[in-house]
Amino acid sequence: MNRLPTAPAVRESGTGTPLVLLHAFPLAASMWSAQLDGLPGSGGGDARVLAPDQRGFGGTGLGDDDPSLDLVADDVALLLDAAGIDRAVVGGLSMGGYVALAFARRHPERLAGLLLADTKATADTDAARANRERIATVVLARDSVRLLADERMEDSLLGPDSGHLAERVRGMIAESAPKAVAWAQRAMAARGDTLDVLPGLAVPAAVVVGAQDRVTPLAEAELMAGALRDAELTVIPGAGHLSAIEAPGAFNAAVRALLARVDGAAR
Repeated sequence: MNRLPTAPAVRESGTGTPLVLLHAFPLAASMWSAQLDGLPGSGGGDARVLAPDQRGFGGTGLGDDDPSLDLVADDVALLLDAAGIDRAVVGGLSMGGYVALAFARRHPERLAGLLLADTKATADTDAARANRERIATVVLARDSVRLLADERMEDSLLGPDSGHLAERVRGMIAESAPKAVAWAQRAMAARGDTLDVLPGLAVPAAVVVGAQDRVTPLAEAELMAGALRDAELTVIPGAGHLSAIEAPGAFNAAVRALLARVDGAAR
């Protein structure tokens, strides 16, 4: 496994069942603030939540490797090693879900449970890949992520009832680095279809999707839930693509239910 030149930046809270949360593109671990606050529970013992900044985002360096979500998945395995964790519930939203799927494929023995939120296991269409390359090329040429603001990326990420969150999401997008945006777009474009991985996963799983998600809609969530052996599907009314931010109460309830199933399976 290729190692980053420095350890990834990680936000951590709680002491219970290990839970890794992987953020969406082009955000950072700060998007998980409601989960870091809420999922450990009042006494802090319900979950040990670890939310790393992925390569190039937040406080984590990008490194010099070619774009690949497999590398980011390997970063998660190394994070578990550093934290002294053998197996964890691994989950992600959007791009973080792609990384969680890559982790499940590459490190299934480290997986205690799987959370897939507002993401998909199918590969990009040719048009989607072309759009990712367009964005990567422009942000590198301009050395700026202004394009994402000009195209009002936050509008596609949020549901129609979440306009009050637009400024917060715009701010998180603006903090992303051009090289990280380009690297991540190319890594996502290169990923393959992972639907065939899901039937082989013998761990509890949760699939969560915002009812108003236009990026990875309900049909994609249903495909994943149907392919997994032991999955519960939660559809969050009114939420768009960033359900963990838009409806943290409902999102956290779905994650708590998954953690309870994981704990029950371990007994």
